[in-house]
Amino acid sequence: MAKNLKEINVVDLESTCWKNESDQNGQPSEIIEIGIVKLDTYSFEVIRKDSFLVKPQFSQVSDFCTELTTITADMLKDAPSFPETLKMMKKLYDLNDATWGSYGDYDRVQMDRNCNLYKVKNPFGRSHINIKNLFALKNKLEREVGMDTAIKIIGAILDGTHHRGLDDALNICKIYRSIIM
Repeated sequence: MAKNLKEINVVDLESTCWKNESDQNGQPSEIIEIGIVKLDTYSFEVIRKDSFLVKPQFSQVSDFCTELTTITADMLKDAPSFPETLKMMKKLYDLNDATWGSYGDYDRVQMDRNCNLYKVKNPFGRSHINIKNLFALKNKLEREVGMDTAIKIIGAILDGTHHRGLDDALNICKIYRSIIM
């Protein structure tokens, strides 16, 4: 259970992906970027923000993935491994004691999958908020909507590059704020 409710870590993951399942060739989808924003839950001020690029070890960055995320294999060649990235993040963020949230359940599930793949403990606490689901409930929508649609619904502008971890995490903070305020 989260002990620190004054802050929330808003997380967005980017992972290796393929246009068609047949292009995957048995490769697992691996996290290649972790965008994280530590947000003060009272003032909604950003306390800290980072983008961590992660070198995949079991899959390759497809052309489709680069088109979607703008992340290339070359950008990741000197990036730390997934376990090394988690160690860095633990030093900078209160991962286990703070609530964390993401836009949808994908990020929670993908983090678990990556931790299982690399045989490391998930550093995030059990208190996960599915901001996508809360947004749909708060706005009495018939179904959950994509992040870009949610941004339009709240009258905000999608900042940065969509499908980049930190930019998406910052946009998710806007959506989170619209739910809580």
